Amino acid sequence: MKTRKFFAVLSLGLLGACAQISPHEAVQNTNIRKAAQNARTRSDHNALTKYFEGAAREMQAKAKEQKNLLEHYEKKGHLYGRQAQDLKSHTAALLRKYEANAEENIKEAAAHRQMALEQANRERDFAAREDQMVGAEKRRSNPKQDFSGL
Repeated sequence: MKTRKFFAVLSLGLLGACAQISPHEAVQNTNIRKAAQNARTRSDHNALTKYFEGAAREMQAKAKEQKNLLEHYEKKGHLYGRQAQDLKSHTAALLRKYEANAEENIKEAAAHRQMALEQANRERDFAAREDQMVGAEKRRSNPKQDFSGL
C-alpha cells in the first residue's frame, strides 16, 4: 500500500513538472517579447536584463532539480520496473530543455545589458554635444566676454 502511494505521489509530481506552460506564462512571454521589441531607453533594457537573469536562474533551478531526479532514476532504476527507461529519457529531455532555456535567457540578458550600456553612452554623448552647443551660442551672443582679458 505504501509503495502504491509513493508511486502515485511521484507520478503526480512528474506530471506537474512536465506540464505545458500555463496561459498566464504564455501571456507573460508575449508581453516580454513585445517589451523587448519596444525597448528604447536604458531603463527599459535594464528591466529586461533583470527579467532574463531571473528567468535564467529559474531555469537553472529546474535543471538542477531534473538532474537530481535523473541521478535518482539511474541509481534506483530497479524500483521503477519497465518505466525506468522512460522516466530516465523524459527527465534527460527536460534537463536539456531547461539548460537550453537558461542559456538562451543568459544570452538575452547579456544583449540587453549591452544595449543599455550603448544607450547610456549615447545619452552621455548627446548631453556633451548639447553643452558644447549651448556654450558656443553664449559666446556668439556676447562676443565681448571672449576678449575680456585683453
